[in-house]
Amino acid sequence: MKLKMLDSTFSVVKVPPTETIPLWAINADMFSITKTDEELSIVCPSECLPSNEEYKYVENDWMCIKVEGILDFSLTGILSSLANTLAKNQISIFAISTYNTDYLLIKSHSIEKAKVVLENEGHTFS
Repeated sequence: MKLKMLDSTFSVVKVPPTETIPLWAINADMFSITKTDEELSIVCPSECLPSNEEYKYVENDWMCIKVEGILDFSLTGILSSLANTLAKNQISIFAISTYNTDYLLIKSHSIEKAKVVLENEGHTFS
């Protein structure tokens, strides 16, 4: 699998589901917003977070690995093969799937170990 490390450091923010999507959340090349009846979950580059607001639920310091290319819906096991490899090496992830591909957010303190582990499994980074 070809993988790519994105340049930004990301944050994951949880706000009440009744809040509207804040404009700061959509001012980036890569962001993800998921709304359920329990939460509005926002993933965006940390630099997008407003410095004048404090959030009760925020996790900072995530790096992002993108699976390169467009993944056909008939493919199976892509995300699980990456996630299982990382889990066996005690590396937790926050996964995001889109129509085209998958993204793995990994805490920055584990990113170098994650790259080595994935490369040892035959994955390559561009």
